[in-house]
Amino acid sequence: MRSRLRSLRLAGLVLLALVLSACQLIAPDVEDAPLNSLDPKGPFARQIDSLFWPVFWIAVGIFFLVQLAIIAAAVFFRDRPGRKEAKQIHGNAKLEVIWTVIPALILATIAVPTVRTVFDLTECSPDAMRIEVIAHQWWFEFRYSNIEGIPDGAEIETANSMVIPADEEVCAVLSSEDVIHNFWVPKLNGKRYLIPGQEQVLRLQADEPGTYYAHCAEYCGLSHSLMRAHVVAVAADDFDAWIARQLEPAAVPEEGTPADEGLQVFLNAGCVQCHSVDFADNDRNVPDNIIARETFNGPNLTHFSDQYRTMFAGATLPEAGEDYDTALKRWLADPPSVKPGSYMPDLGLTEAEIDNLIAWLKTLE
Repeated sequence: MRSRLRSLRLAGLVLLALVLSACQLIAPDVEDAPLNSLDPKGPFARQIDSLFWPVFWIAVGIFFLVQLAIIAAAVFFRDRPGRKEAKQIHGNAKLEVIWTVIPALILATIAVPTVRTVFDLTECSPDAMRIEVIAHQWWFEFRYSNIEGIPDGAEIETANSMVIPADEEVCAVLSSEDVIHNFWVPKLNGKRYLIPGQEQVLRLQADEPGTYYAHCAEYCGLSHSLMRAHVVAVAADDFDAWIARQLEPAAVPEEGTPADEGLQVFLNAGCVQCHSVDFADNDRNVPDNIIARETFNGPNLTHFSDQYRTMFAGATLPEAGEDYDTALKRWLADPPSVKPGSYMPDLGLTEAEIDNLIAWLKTLE
């Protein structure tokens, strides 16, 4: 008997540990839970949240009713000496209709708002701002065009941080350059696949300015867990100012400065094989427009140090508590060691070259 009780206690402790490990204290100011889908910060996320909770509580109610019925049957109708065999109810049309109709009604009750929400979230408003989201292994690229403030034919390319105006609907047009990915901004909407050769749309809207974390939610290779992004919602005036800054080309640094030395490293160490930069007109023989010449297209670096583009390496660096320059040095010294499978190779840069390269990157605001 004691052995049996000990086994039951152990099983109970294991079950409790599993339950507690799946739980998390949820509060609006918990910064350790940036991917908390139960803390909606926009109208589309709230639609999902409003659908989730009724369905959840219906499921909880059914679960407990079923469990109580099983326990009651096991306790009150268990086999006992001298008890007659229970009457069989197989073929009872009335009971079969009841336990078929009740689940059907429950499913129908859930299905109607579910289908309505699904269709509503997959159709952008005609006047919504459209922003392209292109997935690569392992980073997200964002392209802006045909938006007020951007001249016809012009385009803004950035990475890691998707800047949007707060309290305004944005239609993210999703695609992939390589394999299947998934763009997920849990506080603004649900998940949506990015499939090569196809376009999907995702409605995004933030109630107020803030930074909302995003992640690839479909396994896509070695560094899938390191494929992240930020959606930065800003006031309308700040968004217009950001658009204006993004249209400005990168300045060529003064000759002989560490930043100039860093530019020479960029031009001569192989960086231009993958990274694009738009430069201002100059008399230094620096091309006005450097376009990546390889089949792999790395992030556009024209505004690498923009005030909203605070992360790099697929929005995984710097890590929590890490100094920005330290993280950037670590990344430039040996990218594959930081991000397994990285298409950015170890270029064998010296410490001095890395310092100069960082000095130049910091000018790209």
